[in-house]
Amino acid sequence: MFTASEVEAQTGVPATTLRQWERRYGFPQPVRNASGYRLYSPQDVTKIGQMQAHLRQGVSARRAAELTRGGQLERPTDWNQGGSLQQLSAELTEALLRPETSEAAALLDEAQLHLSPEDMLLSVISPSLVDIGLRWERGEITIAHEHQASSFLRSRLSALMDAEVQGEAGPLVVVACAPGEQHELGLMMVTLALRRRGVRVAFVGADTPLRDLGIYARQRGAAAVALTLQGDWALAPTRAQRPELDDLGLPVFLGGALLNSRPELADELRGIYAGPDAVGAAETIVNGLQDGQLLVARETGT
Repeated sequence: MFTASEVEAQTGVPATTLRQWERRYGFPQPVRNASGYRLYSPQDVTKIGQMQAHLRQGVSARRAAELTRGGQLERPTDWNQGGSLQQLSAELTEALLRPETSEAAALLDEAQLHLSPEDMLLSVISPSLVDIGLRWERGEITIAHEHQASSFLRSRLSALMDAEVQGEAGPLVVVACAPGEQHELGLMMVTLALRRRGVRVAFVGADTPLRDLGIYARQRGAAAVALTLQGDWALAPTRAQRPELDDLGLPVFLGGALLNSRPELADELRGIYAGPDAVGAAETIVNGLQDGQLLVARETGT
């Protein structure tokens, strides 16, 4: 749950405006803590972004609130055309590199109205991240620019992840960055794609020692483990620590930029190559879980 000040920091909507919307239009509908302060859910934050996007399109505030509450979208006819998405991704890149990220927030708010999360990940956010990484490698931007963009996108992806309510039943996948790997955004995208497919996911995060990951996966009763390796810096420690996962007897899915460039590493690391992008990785993991469940059913005769 988020306080009004935290929502203001994420969306740019002042707390006074949120209270006006609540009073005039019955939206949003925060809960109150024991001290009487308003608390907003991740779903509230998402809908506030949708409200903003409607307003930027010239929709009246009252009508925007009605559309947001009803989950109705007014879609331009060309939103799913490739050229439009490429242009949007390029605009997002430029916005992320400016001192203020309000324009980037506005672009993603509008995209969220018209695109599925999968389309946002594959066609807007991922290409922007690749572009920013290439600009840094060429010396066109500083590491500070890259960190600002990553921090902003991490916040947005975190809100999307939290908005996907997880059930208490079904197989659990533990996802983590490999030892020495600090880049979490790709892992967050995979987590979001898995949760949208009904898979329970435990997101562990960056630079995870495999011994600790194995202990955690065993304690949680995980059905699979997924690791991301974005660069060579993560390969040596992963090679050295890989035996720590052998006793789990679980499938280990491997993804990230390093695996995309060298898929043969999956065999060396005794894992399963998940695929070239977050959505493909999620599908591979889901299919692997289903195959594993069928195998267990055959072996037990159920």
